[in-house]
Amino acid sequence: MTASTLAPVPAYASTADLTHYIGGKLQAATSGRSQAVFNPTTGAVARQVQLASLDDVNAAVASAQAAFPAWADAPPLRRARVMFKFLELLNQHKETLAAMITAEHGKVFTDALGEVARGIDIVEFACGAPQLLKGDFTDQVSTGMDNWTLRQPLGVVAGVTPFNFPFMVPMWMAPMALATGNCFILKPSERDPSPSLFVAELLKQAGLPDGVFNVVQGDKLAVDGLLNHPDVKALSFVGSTPIAQYIYETGAKNGKRVQALGGAKNHMVVMPDADIEQTVDALIGAAYGSAGERCMAISVAVMVGDVADKIIPKLAERARALKIKNGMALDAEMGPIVTREARDRIENYIGIGVEEGATLVVDGRGHKVAGHEDGFFTGGTLFDHVTPEMRIYKEEIFGPVLACVRVNDFAQAVDLVNAHEFGNGVACYTSDGNVAREFARRIQVGMVGINVPIPVPMAWHGFGGWKKSLFGDMHAYGEEGVRFYTKQKSVMQRWPASVAKGAEFVMPQSR
Repeated sequence: MTASTLAPVPAYASTADLTHYIGGKLQAATSGRSQAVFNPTTGAVARQVQLASLDDVNAAVASAQAAFPAWADAPPLRRARVMFKFLELLNQHKETLAAMITAEHGKVFTDALGEVARGIDIVEFACGAPQLLKGDFTDQVSTGMDNWTLRQPLGVVAGVTPFNFPFMVPMWMAPMALATGNCFILKPSERDPSPSLFVAELLKQAGLPDGVFNVVQGDKLAVDGLLNHPDVKALSFVGSTPIAQYIYETGAKNGKRVQALGGAKNHMVVMPDADIEQTVDALIGAAYGSAGERCMAISVAVMVGDVADKIIPKLAERARALKIKNGMALDAEMGPIVTREARDRIENYIGIGVEEGATLVVDGRGHKVAGHEDGFFTGGTLFDHVTPEMRIYKEEIFGPVLACVRVNDFAQAVDLVNAHEFGNGVACYTSDGNVAREFARRIQVGMVGINVPIPVPMAWHGFGGWKKSLFGDMHAYGEEGVRFYTKQKSVMQRWPASVAKGAEFVMPQSR
């Protein structure tokens, strides 16, 4: 496969302005505000995205509200058939989607294809919604009386998604929300908004009725508009912890069901008996893949005993040799950072690490790619002798910076991880089954990998961290996604012939 074999990108993805998708068609914004969308490889402005006004948000909610009764009343199998057709179209256009992601986010094309594949997994899971929506039934719960439960949709729901996965994270939300009978409003990141419009187009081609899926481009004004709108019943969010906490608190105050996934500082504990070469491969891919712009990236390597002296020289060699280039190059291992501001923030953290006394083994600052000197590139950075008091250990950098912390033993490693305020993902590399078992049981983190560097659960298991990495009670997608987007109703039924005569003044009992 080469770039020349890719399907053409839809026309709207190369026009000057990207706008909203409301009621089954593109709608110009009413705000008069717009923001530049960059090509991070070249540093040039690729197009503009129009930012929503409150009127635009209200129009999207009204469109979804009007479409909801018919869509909620549609048999689950009919909704699933739309998902099956959508799945077919996604598989036909996955290379186009990946190219769009690379063009606006910067991640390498092969990584973008992986993102698309993981998003498609969720759509496949959503196709099974008729089975997942089945309730429970008890015959003769009392004499002449039956009891059953059913799950019904909430109404209009919304999702606010981050720049780092402009296709996969919306797929964590929208397919299950739609398959369970809700109408969905997506507020994608304004940094890479094109995939959201392509998804809307494919859903329409799949037979989704107008108004059931809408896209509102925008910034905080649009998010607040959704949070404060009385007809939006639930909102899902993925992003940084301060914003996740704000989303959760504001939504809950307004009576909404909220699922807000926040930040991370993911550790990999490396035991002395770990396979050295496998561990180095895992750390290089997990720390520097997607330029570290993953909420599941490994940003801290916890070296137990003397294993650091074996691993860090190999990590340094590999970090210096990373193939950093235009993401459409099929041999690229790392592309640019999404924006100039994000790159500068990452490189500022590197300076902070030096000031705090960490050993800078590999310095990625100032990296230039021939032919793309104005692109938002930085190199892979490696620190050693990092301590828990340092900002580069405590704070989420969200870039290709790996910090190595040295500890004496397994117990100290577990205590270190458990003391961190984030609890998103963690990994342990070991050849000892007992260590692996104890690690999985004792670690206070939501997603755990044993010799797996990035333990993102599959579509039917659900994604979510602990502590300040998740605000809300339910994880994303999987069966918890079904519960998040539906409400349970319990029905008790009997018929006149079995109703006892006379009023009853005591609590009903099974008889």
